[in-house]
Order: sequence, then C-alpha cells, then structure tokens
Amino acid sequence: MTPDRPQTPLLDLVNRPADLKQFSDAQLHQLAGELRAETISAVSVTGGHLGAGLGVVELTLALHAVFDTPRDKIIWDVGHQCYPHKILTERRNRIRTLRQKDGLSGFTKRSESPYDPFGAAHSSTSISAALGFAVARDLGGVTPEGLGDAIAVIGDGSMSAGMAFEAMNNAGHLNKRLIVILNDNEMSIAPPVGALSNYLSRIYAEEPFHDLKAAAKGAVSLLPEPFREGAKRAKEMLKGMAVGGTLFEELGFSYIGPIDGHDLDQLLPVLRTVKARATGPILIHALTKKGKGYAPAEQARDKGHATAKFDVVTGKQQKAPSNAPSYTSVFGKALVDEASRDDKIVAVTAAMPDGTGLNLFAERYPSRCFDVAIAEQHGVTFSAALAAGGLKPFCAMYSTFLQRGYDQVVHDVAIQRLPVRFAIDRAGLVGADGATHAGSFDIAYLSNLPGMVVMAAADEAELVHMVATAAAHDEGPIAFRYPRGEGVGVDLPEHGQVLEIGKGRMIQSGARVAILSYGTRLAEVQKAAESLAARGITPTIADARFAKPLDRDLILDLSANHEALITIEEGAIGGFGSHVAQLLAEKGVFDTGLKYRSVVLPDDFIDQANPSDMYDVAGMNAEQIESKVLSVLGIASISEKRA
Repeated sequence: MTPDRPQTPLLDLVNRPADLKQFSDAQLHQLAGELRAETISAVSVTGGHLGAGLGVVELTLALHAVFDTPRDKIIWDVGHQCYPHKILTERRNRIRTLRQKDGLSGFTKRSESPYDPFGAAHSSTSISAALGFAVARDLGGVTPEGLGDAIAVIGDGSMSAGMAFEAMNNAGHLNKRLIVILNDNEMSIAPPVGALSNYLSRIYAEEPFHDLKAAAKGAVSLLPEPFREGAKRAKEMLKGMAVGGTLFEELGFSYIGPIDGHDLDQLLPVLRTVKARATGPILIHALTKKGKGYAPAEQARDKGHATAKFDVVTGKQQKAPSNAPSYTSVFGKALVDEASRDDKIVAVTAAMPDGTGLNLFAERYPSRCFDVAIAEQHGVTFSAALAAGGLKPFCAMYSTFLQRGYDQVVHDVAIQRLPVRFAIDRAGLVGADGATHAGSFDIAYLSNLPGMVVMAAADEAELVHMVATAAAHDEGPIAFRYPRGEGVGVDLPEHGQVLEIGKGRMIQSGARVAILSYGTRLAEVQKAAESLAARGITPTIADARFAKPLDRDLILDLSANHEALITIEEGAIGGFGSHVAQLLAEKGVFDTGLKYRSVVLPDDFIDQANPSDMYDVAGMNAEQIESKVLSVLGIASISEKRA
C-alpha cells in the first residue's frame, strides 16, 4: 500500500461483483466507504467526472451485490457516474488510466468490458437500451454472458430529455419486466431546469408517506415487510393526490420512492424485493447527493462534475496555467458585446450554459437566455420559432450534441430558411472524452444543406468576427465552429467585424503548393511552412473561413497558379475538402493535371488521448502536414531530399 492510496481491506478482496456475495450488509457499509475513497484517489490522479460517481457509490454497490452482472445488465445513463462500477468490475488495476491514452474510457464502453453492456456518453439513452435488452431476453436473444434483468440508472437531468419519456411510454405499453432507477440528485451539470425538476421537488415535500406510494395504491407485495403497514396507513391520505409517482404510473410503471440512495439499509431490501417479485416495469426513485462524501466536491457549485487532477486533502485542482483565453470564453464575451448593441439577440443552450460560455450572457441578460435542459431537438425548433418571431437566436451547442437535433436543423430551420445562428463548440477532437464527444461531423452534415452558411474560426480573433457576422446575417441559417481549449494567443479586436459571406483570406503567398486551411489547423499549417522554408519550399497558405458558400474565386486561383493544392479540416470525410473537390471537378481543373489532396479525420473513431496525440493519429500535426506537402511534390522523405 503506497502512502497516496487509501487503506481498502475489504475492497482488496473484490475482483469481480460476484465477490460481493460473501459480505454481510454491515460489511457492505464499510465497503462503500472504501469504494468512495478509492474513487476519489483515482480521479485525483487522472482528473475526470468525480461528483457523479461519488453520488452513486452506495447504489453501485447495492446493484452489484443484489443482481448478477454481467448476466444482469446495468445500463448507466451518460456514464459520468461509472467509475465506482469500473472499480468493482475487474478494472480496478487500470482505474488510474481513466481518460488517458490507451487507458480506460471515462464512460461505459462495450469493447472494454462485458460488464458494460451498452456504451454511453450522451444522455437519456438508458431506458431505451434497457427495454431492448428486456425484449431480447423474452424473445430468446443470446449473448455470451446471458440475458437476465435489465436495469437502467438515469439521473434527473437526463430525464428532462424527450427520449427518456418515449422509452418509458413504450416500456409501459409492452409491460416487460424492467427496472428503472431514477438517480435524483437535483443536479445535472447546470442547475436543473423545467417542469420535471419542479415536479420532483414537489414529491420531496410530501414525505414521509410518499415513500411508499406504489404500495399505497395496491402494490404492497412489492415492498419489504417493515414498509407495508405504513403504506396501508398512507393509502387514504394519498387518495386523489396528483403528486408522488402519478406521472410514472400513468406511463405504466409501478413507482417506489423516494428512498435514500445513500442508505444501504433502504437500498438493499428494496432491490432484493424488486428482484424477487417484479413482473412489469418498475421505477425506483432514489434521492442522492452529487459529490457525496467528499467536502470539496459537495461545496463546489457543480458538485465536482468535471475536475482536473487534484490534491485529495485540499481538493485544489492542478490546472495548467492558461496562455490565452479559451475559445468558449471568447465566444461568450463576443456575444455579450453584440447583445449590448442589439436587443433582439437571444441565446439558447441545452443544459450547458457554462460549457458553451453562455453563463456570461445569462448573468448580463437573464431574460434573453434560455436553457432548455437536455433537449437539443426542442432547442433547435425553439430557436427556429424565435427567429420566425423576429428575434436573433444564437443556438449554442457542442458539435457532438447538435447531432441529436439534426432533423430539426433540416426540417425546421434550413427548409424554412430561418436565420438561426448555430454556435458550435467542441469542434474537432476534444481529448479525454474521446470519440463520443468529438466534433467530427458537423462540417459535413451542415454543408450539404441548401442555404446554410458554414464558417470555422482559425483563431480566437476570427471567432469574434464570426459572432458579429452571424449576428448581422438575416438571410437564412448560419453556423460557426470552434474547438475546445485555449486560443493561439492573437490580439482580440474590441468589436467583431462583419465578414463578407463566402470569402476567405490569404495568409502568405508562395509557389508550387497551396494549402487551404479550414479551422484551427491553420496554426499547425504555419508551423509546417516554417520547416518547409528551411528546405527552400514556400507554400501559399490561405484560410478558407467558409465551407459554404465556398470562395470559388480563391480556390480556382490557387489551383490555377500551383501544381498542387492541399485542403485541411478538423472534420470527417464529406465536408469542406469534398466540396472543394466537387468544384474543381465541375470546372475541369483536374483535367489539366492539378495534384489535389484533402486532409480529413480518418474513417475511424479515435479513442481518448490528449488532443495533440489524437491529431497525430489523424495526421494533422505540423510534421505530418510537412510530410504531406513533400509527398505531393514528389519528395520522398523529409530526411533524404531537398527541393
């Protein structure tokens, strides 16, 4: 045992969940403390999502002690809270590789372990997945581990998404044996919003007799013996009341709760009884505290949602000093600046006000900022109608989350040519969250929409200009993308300037080869050019700014005056480079011998690592761009030949 590791004598005896069966309930109480200490210790080394895991330590332990995983399928919604689960499921020896290159994923991942039956990282999918497993079980489906119970663990924040209710509606109709645990911590990443949050808050006010509402309505046999008398006595008091489990029961679920999700003396008997006797769909409402048991997390505004590496004793995070403002903060400040001069500008986000920089906007203009909860589809259509109503909505969402609202982008925004401004954060590869959060596809999925203007900022000053450009654009939808992390350190303008739609900019003039960059790889292109200059090669460099509409004159000029043209973008195949190739093909440019290469993200999902390593895999760092230039010019290797 090293000095920085906690003492965990019982946890040391657990290699797999089946080992929990040897412990008494009293020992499980001790084990919960050890599991919490191990989780804190591990995340202090790696960074990651701390608060969510601490909030489900007892629930994780109880589920694995009562059910028989991996035959029984525990499906963690989103997966932020899965670190204690990973410790118990044969991965403790790797837990300090969380979110690192070649390490454990920060989310559940099917390829990582049979104890992760369904991968997640986006919210609100767990009930749909659990229902799928339940139906597969009943229709004779086969998996290597077998098919037993299906248990979805979903937070109150994730319950704000329509998909969760679509799944519950279907589950109630099918009436399959299915267990949903509502892990209600009153705390998504941002403070919870919406009617569902208020509804759950009303339930708390009705304690204690609501603890057993399902029983009071006749499902007494589902409950442990000590609860039954109280349930019977509560029955008359509950008659006609429209709170408690009513909403869930109307969807076809038997409702039990709320119960204390940190009290194993409540969790264990309820789960054992449900396992023994449930027939149809059951919802267990467990109240928990995000960050439970670790004071720095409990006291943090976000309850320790996402942390850097930290000191266990003090909770102080070890964040690297910033050399430049983050793109997210630059966007937030630029939008506030535009809004100060235009009272029609409003902002919409889906449960990520801090992550998208809109917290700054909300502080200054609270009546003009709308957090729609985890509901991207609604957020996009809501923005469309705001635009139709004469406002100037900025719909700020991560690229990976905007995917969830794509039909609405097409049907409600693009077809109607409504001027919604899409601010797309986390564009490109994002690092430790891995493939599930990479902004790989928005260039392609937006650029093919008629009437859509699609921009990408090459640096933080360009981002300020693109906010101004979007604010001024009323002819239809417009989008601009920018990455996670800090900018490159350029001087920021006092106010953004409106860019001419569809016009790029020249960065440097050269000969033989032209590099047309779209987005923030421009800095790497310039580094590559410095190395190439030492070899006597001076490439022409241009910043495209727009993937749609293309700067046709710029592209055709570059192709006419260079023997080779290389495009580079932080997106999947089918995006900017494909549109450039289409233009060149239409104009017959390839007929005259132009050498053309398009550098895009590989046709693969890149696992978590730091962004530089991920871009190395993608072939987009300066050294690889230099090699691409030498290759297209017929120079075999960097070390062998000079131009």
